[in-house]
Amino acid sequence: MSDTLTIVTHPLVQHKLTLMRQRDTTSAMFRQLLREISQLLAYEVTRDLPMTETAIETPMAPMSAPDLAGRDLALISILRAGNGLLDGMLDLMPWARVGFVGMQRNEETLQPEQYYFKVPDALDARRVIVVDPMLATGNTAVAALDRLKQAGARDLRFLCLLAAPEGADRLAQAHPDVPAITAALDDRLDEHGYILPGLGDAGDRIYGTV
Repeated sequence: MSDTLTIVTHPLVQHKLTLMRQRDTTSAMFRQLLREISQLLAYEVTRDLPMTETAIETPMAPMSAPDLAGRDLALISILRAGNGLLDGMLDLMPWARVGFVGMQRNEETLQPEQYYFKVPDALDARRVIVVDPMLATGNTAVAALDRLKQAGARDLRFLCLLAAPEGADRLAQAHPDVPAITAALDDRLDEHGYILPGLGDAGDRIYGTV
């Protein structure tokens, strides 16, 4: 396993992931579970955010209280499936800036093709968390991180629901400075580049498409 990969083994994360894997879980339930699990994963990906002290007054007395330091976070969704993770994280961090990277995998070459890129300013001064449910071949994640670094991002994290060993290794080799957080490291990829045992196509299951 890659040294840059953290697997979140919390019982609630694993329980919700098991429900999501099941073939007969509806799109509505899948979306709800993904929103919930993204909030649990968010605790891990934000646990080392920089902090400062702020002078406040409680109803009882003044005090110096811990507060987030620096620029607002930037949450970057890799379209379209990344939006399923993004929604839950925004519930916890509504002040975060949001960006989108449109990457579509060519099903013949398995290589990503960018079709959209819109991100917040001052990426060099923000913690940037990139979200995409599946880390399969790793090609899309690597391409998105390449583009974000070109746009100035320096403090990057990658958050996914499932990872394959091939994708985790590819990401660690291309971006060893980017920690990755996932709920599970599955067995392998099939001949079409899908994660096994996996949960199917995350985007299709979120939005009810085929």
